[in-house]
Amino acid sequence: MAMLKKIASQVRGLFRPPDESEMEREFGFHVEMETSSLIAAGLPAEEARRRALASFGGGDRYREEMRDGWIRRWLADAAHDVRFALRGLRRTPVFAVTAIGTLAIGLGGTAAVLSAVNAVLRAPLPYPDEDRIVRIFQRNSETNRWSLSVADMLGIEGWQQSFTAVTAVRTGQMALTGGTEPVWIRAGRATSGLFSTFGVEAARGRTFTSSDASADAPPVVVITSDLARRHFGAAAGADGAGAVGRTMVLDRVSHTVIGVLAPEITTLGGITADAWPLMRLEQPNRRGPFGLAVFGRLRPDVTREAAAVDLERISERLFPMYAPGFNDRTAKLTPYALREILFGDATKSLLVLSGAVVLVLLVALANVSNLVLVRAVGRRRETALRTALGAGRVRITRLVLTENLVLALLGGVLALPVAVAGLTALHKAGPAMPRLETASLDMRMILATLLIAAACGVGIAVYPLMFTTARGVADALRGSDRRSSSGRGTRAVQDGLVVAEFALALPLVTGAALLLHSFMSMQHVDVGIDASNIVAMRVSLPPSQYGDSAADIQFWDDALREVVAVPGVLVAGLASALPPDNQGASNNFNLVDRPVPAGAAEPASPWTVVTPEMFTALRVPLLAGRMFDERDDANAPPVLIVSRTWAERYFPGQSPLGRQLVEGGCLQCPLSTIIGVVGDIRYSGLTGSGEGVFAPYSQWGGATMQLVVRASSDPTAVLAPVRARLHAIDPGLPLLDVQLLADRLSGAITTPRNWTLMVGGFAGIALVLAALGVFGVMSYSVAQQQREIGVRLALGATPTSVVRLVLGRGVALAAAGAALGVVAALYGTRLLQHVLFDISPTDARTFALVTLSLIAVATVACYLPGRRAARIDPASVIAGD
Repeated sequence: MAMLKKIASQVRGLFRPPDESEMEREFGFHVEMETSSLIAAGLPAEEARRRALASFGGGDRYREEMRDGWIRRWLADAAHDVRFALRGLRRTPVFAVTAIGTLAIGLGGTAAVLSAVNAVLRAPLPYPDEDRIVRIFQRNSETNRWSLSVADMLGIEGWQQSFTAVTAVRTGQMALTGGTEPVWIRAGRATSGLFSTFGVEAARGRTFTSSDASADAPPVVVITSDLARRHFGAAAGADGAGAVGRTMVLDRVSHTVIGVLAPEITTLGGITADAWPLMRLEQPNRRGPFGLAVFGRLRPDVTREAAAVDLERISERLFPMYAPGFNDRTAKLTPYALREILFGDATKSLLVLSGAVVLVLLVALANVSNLVLVRAVGRRRETALRTALGAGRVRITRLVLTENLVLALLGGVLALPVAVAGLTALHKAGPAMPRLETASLDMRMILATLLIAAACGVGIAVYPLMFTTARGVADALRGSDRRSSSGRGTRAVQDGLVVAEFALALPLVTGAALLLHSFMSMQHVDVGIDASNIVAMRVSLPPSQYGDSAADIQFWDDALREVVAVPGVLVAGLASALPPDNQGASNNFNLVDRPVPAGAAEPASPWTVVTPEMFTALRVPLLAGRMFDERDDANAPPVLIVSRTWAERYFPGQSPLGRQLVEGGCLQCPLSTIIGVVGDIRYSGLTGSGEGVFAPYSQWGGATMQLVVRASSDPTAVLAPVRARLHAIDPGLPLLDVQLLADRLSGAITTPRNWTLMVGGFAGIALVLAALGVFGVMSYSVAQQQREIGVRLALGATPTSVVRLVLGRGVALAAAGAALGVVAALYGTRLLQHVLFDISPTDARTFALVTLSLIAVATVACYLPGRRAARIDPASVIAGD
């Protein structure tokens, strides 16, 4: 501590006006520096000394300048120190490239993640008074929440006292016709309070008003400027003004474009849409279904806590109105801050990335600190000579600081292209999070990177400053004589830095190993289907033309008949969703023979509407009972098929066949009967269970369905004729999300794969740096201890024992670092819990394997210095002494 205080005092002295003694020392220092430069240029020593004195006016002019313009001289000296530092780096290119490159990697990764954090979390939302905007959910526990229903929204609109505006949005896609061919666009059907809730105005035209919501008002839509240009072309104008007042046909209904949004507005409340058609809500006869995203803007005098009380009061008024079909009295309408909803999961992801990049930066700093320390030890005589020529401790401090700042800032400059490459990788393969695509290396991030680099430069200069300023000239020369290494203190610091590198690397390598295990496990998950030779496409029937289940069912009866007639098609079926994700399509139910207590939440399961051919196409086995058939039409009693896991959960050790349930809380509806059990299909993601319920399309219908086609060979070969058959039935019908089912399943592991690659990349860098660190320390130690090793060999030590000596020290350092790293990893890997599958974040086998691997890497890194030590010739070393 006393030494650090002394260094701090010397640093403060850099900025004080010099006294006479300081000027004498300063003069001598600069003459010596100039003399060294001239000798290096080829001049004889005497001539170099004479010219150096002349350049400073024999000392008198220099002293006068020091008295009258010390600030100007300070800046000139700083420039001189920078030039000297750059010349020193040129004279040691291996050190310069290694140190600057190492810093560039650590600082570049830091800059990339810092830019991502700024874009995702720090940048303000594009809404005025964003902290007043909330999203409202139903919630029956701290961890369970879901979207709202029409009944909820109408209750909020009629009874709320906390909001200046509320809106409900139903997301989906709509068929846009009127162009060369029908296309699907992203649509956010919203109630009239949408734009006032978010405080957004149209760039051209207007937004919704209350009169637009009246039953006799014509359909209207607000669109993005991009859609205006794409659909209306040049007629829209550069700013989209030409689109206002024109007609746009969405789902075969003419909508009048009343407004065009500014180009930067493509998302509202986290919902991205090309068009925002006005949605009108009608009073429902039941509480569900739930699928509305509801937002509200708080009144200026209302807190979120007060709004929660208001919404709970509304929940209590709604429950008795819909109790016959909604049994969950514990469900309450609850407001959440918009920023929390948008960035809650992103915060976890960025925390993991930030932790990884900080560990890499610290490993890089430890590595460079070791290099700088070795360099400082090697320049002790040079420092002592400068001191003898008159350079004071303040001057030496300034020179050491300048050299390390120059080194770090060069690393910071080189880090900028590394950061750009890192951001490109995050854009392409980073974890899914809002606004990540907007992350860029702007001027603020560049300045922040350089400031961090400067701080790193000061940090890596601390021990060299202690080493070069703590002792006098004689002590500096005695601190490392020919019979010893660089001194026990310096050696301890070097060892400590190596231990720190391995301690920091182990959590990263452990995290990468856990993610790799998780990723490999996901690749071998049994989804429950055979995805080979299957192509799928989503089709949505416009309600204006079809509009009821009978019309929908008739279309699909015709369509399936035409599709299976295509040469090469083996079977075709329908499903409302495809594995491994049904996009949240679930339904609550109550078993007749074991109902939940009154007022309690009913269980819910993934609920998929299918035709019987879907099971055949996906090759899902029937385990008990029967499949759907022609008996299960719209006039027959409701029937269901359940998965094996569902049956084992709700009827363990019993047959579920013939059991009945009330679905969706509809007590007035006929009871549904289970007629079959099929194999599990993972509809809750690859990491979810195979639990699921299947309902017949003939009884449920549905405007949006997935057409599943199994081909005899190449599934892409049947795409064109299948498309032609569908268009023959309805020429204006666009097809969406046409994809091979195998590609869909492969895409489900994209996020785990990206996590593995990112954390694995950081871990690989940290491991390489740690290995280089122990290699450098052991190489330096062997070089410093050549005489000692030579004496050992002369006294009878075998080369093998010398190798063991070097390996023993290196492995001991790695083992000590690994032991510390295990403690840190036990806490750090818990951050990965949300992305791990089939493995615990504290898996003992993984920890043991990683620890042994790091020690093995250290062993390999120490082997070369050990072999070099074993080949030392004792006679030449001792004779040279």
